[in-house]
Amino acid sequence: MNLVRVATAHGPRHADLQDGQLLWLTGDWALGFRPTGERAALGDTRLLAPVTPSKVVAVARNYAQHAAEMGAEMPDEPRIFLKPSTSVVGPGDAVAIPPRTTRVDPEGELGVVIGRTLTRGTRDTVMDAVFGYTIVNDVTARDFQKKDGIFGRAKGFDTFCPIGPSVVTGLDARDLALQLHVNGELRQDGRTSQMHFDVPTLLVWISSIMTLLPGDVIATGTPSGIAPIVAGDVVRVTIEGIGTLENPVVDREDR
Repeated sequence: MNLVRVATAHGPRHADLQDGQLLWLTGDWALGFRPTGERAALGDTRLLAPVTPSKVVAVARNYAQHAAEMGAEMPDEPRIFLKPSTSVVGPGDAVAIPPRTTRVDPEGELGVVIGRTLTRGTRDTVMDAVFGYTIVNDVTARDFQKKDGIFGRAKGFDTFCPIGPSVVTGLDARDLALQLHVNGELRQDGRTSQMHFDVPTLLVWISSIMTLLPGDVIATGTPSGIAPIVAGDVVRVTIEGIGTLENPVVDREDR
């Protein structure tokens, strides 16, 4: 399934996007999705963020080269932080740079979408809770991250978590190419196999701390190549087997 969430005249709807056709679905993250038998052409349809998570749990320093460029050591256990649900936007939505920050960086990441409630999972069971995979751009006000020493402000602004364009099921995510381009220039070029803590390890660790709910997203960390963006830029994050998440950048007062 290539699950998307679509803006319609009657409100958001989920669909399975196949060969330019929207195969409409009924259901939800907790109950699962089923085809209705209806279909429509994609056309000029506006895609929304495919999920509306209760929380986005993000992982810091999960790629060795990114830790090195930040001048930090690799952790001996996962380091996590939360991005608020209000930071989530969809494909094509603008990333808005707040007026008080002097440096904002995009970070391309593999997103793990939870499909069933997960509490204190084991390595043998956690993957059963995975619905599929998506793309996350963990936008960061780098100056605030450095100044504050904690991530709430730097990572939590509205629009600082683009997700999409879809959630892909049945994907082996252990070794996927991940690239981030800004205005066509390659900034990040890595593979998910370079993660220090793999997906099962992260799910065991996170679910030992907090319950993960259907529709929650785990952002699994970013490879090296961080650099700032400014208003007028266009950020594209591509992950093999999932697609491309594209977002323009604006100044917040322009929204």
